Amino acid sequence: MELELARQLSVEADTKIVLLVMDGLGGLPHPETGRTELEAAYTPNLDRLARESMCGLTVPVAPGITPGSGPGHLALFGYDPLRYQVGRGVLEALGIDFDLQPGDVAARGNFCTVDEAGVITDRRAGRIDSERCAQLVSLLQGIEIDGVRVLVEPVREHRFLVVFRGRGLSERVADTDPQREGVPPLAPAATAPEGEATAAVVARFVDEAARRLRDQAPANMLLLRGFSIRPRWPTVQEVFKLRAAAVAYYPMYRGLGKLVGMQPLPSGPRLEDAIASAREHWHRFDYFFLHYKATDTAGEDGDFDRKVEAIEAADRAIPALVDLDPDVLIVTGDHSTPAVMAAHSWHPVPFMMRARWARADDCDAFNEVALQRGILGTFPAVEAMPLALAHAGRLLKFGA
Repeated sequence: MELELARQLSVEADTKIVLLVMDGLGGLPHPETGRTELEAAYTPNLDRLARESMCGLTVPVAPGITPGSGPGHLALFGYDPLRYQVGRGVLEALGIDFDLQPGDVAARGNFCTVDEAGVITDRRAGRIDSERCAQLVSLLQGIEIDGVRVLVEPVREHRFLVVFRGRGLSERVADTDPQREGVPPLAPAATAPEGEATAAVVARFVDEAARRLRDQAPANMLLLRGFSIRPRWPTVQEVFKLRAAAVAYYPMYRGLGKLVGMQPLPSGPRLEDAIASAREHWHRFDYFFLHYKATDTAGEDGDFDRKVEAIEAADRAIPALVDLDPDVLIVTGDHSTPAVMAAHSWHPVPFMMRARWARADDCDAFNEVALQRGILGTFPAVEAMPLALAHAGRLLKFGA
């Protein structure tokens, strides 16, 4: 639904919507068992919820397109990810409450490991802890290049934020992260003529960072991606008439919520932590976005069994989520991260929605095979928001 149409039809109501995003939820069959992570997991609570819900599978961007976390979430929030695009840098900055100023160019950084030949052997530097990340960031602070200040802040684990602040900067700079191992980092390059001067500054920063990190193995190099300037978009309050909260442990997902006008709430890494935070602030908001990261982390690491365990851990928290008794409860993912691929993928994502006025279908379990019997079929993820609003009594009739 176009945001202008949503603005015309959306109304306030005394109803509550909860969106649980189990990051990277979708999977593929294990070659030895023929079962996906969801099929292999023991999920009595998710399966029970599926039997009470409208079910299906979502396409985050378009068929065959592998989405990043940003597009995957924005679609679920009701923003067409092909129209509303933002780089990862801005999301990380918003997530740690960094004061981005007009003209600032932000980039997401990963500490990584390179061998003596400069070839990447680990894109995440062994997932170093946050304390070590902060120590490494301190080595990169205080750099200025041709009047451009380079501001570096730790985020979490191997992740950090770089902000370039100065006159005439452009976000038209390509990632230095090749998104795979076995190759060297990419050289900073402009994606348009207006980005050439900024790319030159980035290249000098990368060279200086490499010099300072040379003896810091396993985090002896860095990768940058998502160069971006903060956009100004209509908020969920303005468009959907929602008082919305983002309950997320990882800064990027807090940033995604803030970008569209959600208020971030504190959370720990477990789903129980997010549910407890939502319960504490239940009276203040009528839309809650809850984020659960463990499923995606295990999938990206190629750890099938750990992803199964992460799903089962979330399943044990589902009764507490149901006990919140929202008018609309959605459980889905932002994209698929099959452990057998150890990466994001283009495959449709499991989805179910329980609501008072929803028609439960023939789906009897929450997994990729069973969900194909769902009444919703396979549909664009951007349609999840109007479905939720309608079932929460928050959309007016269209036309005469």
